Amino acid sequence: MPHVVIEYFTEDPLDRTAVLQTALDTAAGSGVMNRADIKVRLVPSEAILMGDGRSSFLHVTISMLTGRTDEAKLAVAQAMTGALRDLCPQIGAISTDIRDMNPACYKKSLAE
Repeated sequence: MPHVVIEYFTEDPLDRTAVLQTALDTAAGSGVMNRADIKVRLVPSEAILMGDGRSSFLHVTISMLTGRTDEAKLAVAQAMTGALRDLCPQIGAISTDIRDMNPACYKKSLAE
């Protein structure tokens, strides 16, 4: 935790390594999460249909344990969206959503 999940679709080439690294660096640089705890993954969409006619997107969902202020979460969302826009100017739509995770219900197990 935190989990950074990037759903995407584009028919143009996408530097997936750069997207992953940018997301990790931006999340870690936010000051609200520790680099060692961040997990970033890309999830491709098979096909999309967007009502406004755009033909590509990146949507970032960042799930973190509760406790951050709305201002801190907004700053992370703005930084993430901006960093990915700078990296991927050709993508039609880029968005970020911050989700709170309930610490009473979140469990994980790490291999030793």
